[in-house]
Amino acid sequence: MRMKNLHHYTEHHRYCVYREFGLSALDDRMLTGAYQPMVGAFAVGLYRLLFQHLPGEQVGYSPLEQQRRLFMTLGLEPSEKGRKYLVEQASKLEAVGLLQTSRLYIPENDDYIYEYELQPPLSPAEFFRTQHLTLLLRDKIGKFAVLSLRSGFSAVENGDAPYPVANKENISVPFYDLFELNTHVIDYELEQALSEVSTTAQRTGTNDTAEENSLNYADIILRFPRESVNRRHVEQLRFDHEQLGIVNYVVNKFNLSVQDVCRLLDEDDIFSPQGQLILDDLQHKASLQFRQTKKRHEQQTVQAAKVVALRQHMEEPERKEKEDSGEPPVEHGVQMEYYVEVPPQFMTKCDIHQYNMMLRNEPYTRLLQTFFPGAVPDNLIDIFEKIDLSYKLPGEVINVLIHYLMALLVSGGEQRINRNFVEAIASNMLLKQVNSYEKAVQYIRDQAKVKGKQAAGAAGTRTRTYGKGTKAKPEIPIVQDVSSDGDAVSEEEFEEMMRFAQQMQASKQKGTS
Repeated sequence: MRMKNLHHYTEHHRYCVYREFGLSALDDRMLTGAYQPMVGAFAVGLYRLLFQHLPGEQVGYSPLEQQRRLFMTLGLEPSEKGRKYLVEQASKLEAVGLLQTSRLYIPENDDYIYEYELQPPLSPAEFFRTQHLTLLLRDKIGKFAVLSLRSGFSAVENGDAPYPVANKENISVPFYDLFELNTHVIDYELEQALSEVSTTAQRTGTNDTAEENSLNYADIILRFPRESVNRRHVEQLRFDHEQLGIVNYVVNKFNLSVQDVCRLLDEDDIFSPQGQLILDDLQHKASLQFRQTKKRHEQQTVQAAKVVALRQHMEEPERKEKEDSGEPPVEHGVQMEYYVEVPPQFMTKCDIHQYNMMLRNEPYTRLLQTFFPGAVPDNLIDIFEKIDLSYKLPGEVINVLIHYLMALLVSGGEQRINRNFVEAIASNMLLKQVNSYEKAVQYIRDQAKVKGKQAAGAAGTRTRTYGKGTKAKPEIPIVQDVSSDGDAVSEEEFEEMMRFAQQMQASKQKGTS
């Protein structure tokens, strides 16, 4: 039991016991004669105490209790010394394969629950075939005592019957020779009830899922280069389960293989000088690896699709002969409520019915050729080829997307058709599960409404009103040019103006003084 902090293992923590077996007389003798000399009487007593948490005729989980019961029953003080001793005895049972201890974190209570899973003792034949257990028992009790103990578990053969040299013939009757099952009727209720009652199926199912999505230390160290500078840091993952959990987190997040993990752990600046993983750098490089692998997979998919298309093109004459002799291809109709408008460049070529039928049934490669008088640009072919092969959008949805993009260009917008813009629309269609012609038409109509509202909002912010019924901006009077043909100033008016100017000058001087 690996316990770094004894405050996480006290008499106040709760625990439960799980087992899926019962002890026979042979198992009791194995515990007393083989296991007890190796781990000690106290550890075997702890094993028997945990076994008695469930009745002998039952298997499964015991009720949750505080570990105070273990301390009191075993006569241990609930102190640091007692906790260390209990951890030591449990570790001995774990080392010889009689116990597996797990710790479950409960976020609601911010506390731990301990689960003691008991394992049955090995049979005499399996025990003495296990080399490390036999050698440990030899070191404890001696070689001759081991041989004597082994012979004590086997009954002596009768000398009159030549068992080893007899020619055996299996005359046992198999199951289906005597019994016949009604396999025509499947009882789903019985199977569901059995699966709900069975705790073994639940535990193995969760463990298998966890093992499939995680890497072990052995998987990494076997493929990691020996001459690497980070080799000593990777070897520390064997005992540092927290760091190994970080590695598995990155593996599941970016769908990495064992080779990818070894390559990333061999990079510089992945480990700190103290040997700790730097999660940010590991995630950054794993993200680059993930994007590179994804791009390579897309390129391989496109190349494979090109090979298939080339092969189909070579076989096209034969296929045309078969199609001419057979029935014509099926065309899908379009409901009038999902009709789209005909672009200006098609006004003289087809009507609205023919255009919508073309969008619904033609492949996107032929549709692109109709929009361009000459050859279709290669960048457009690459863009829609990726959408077809990598994004797996249906052909009629791609056609509606092409119609939408061409309509944006014809409408006089400044938006250019580049790869990022087209892939953004295609990914948005995928997120909204646009997988039919009708959904695609509804999608572009919704987009047109959104753009109309945005344009109206932008115009509203630019034209500010000052009141109900008033214009956007108040009219400001403009100074009119005065022609030189007007009447001249008389002498009396000039004298009055001079007098007024002198009075203003005098009042200003008084104010300053």
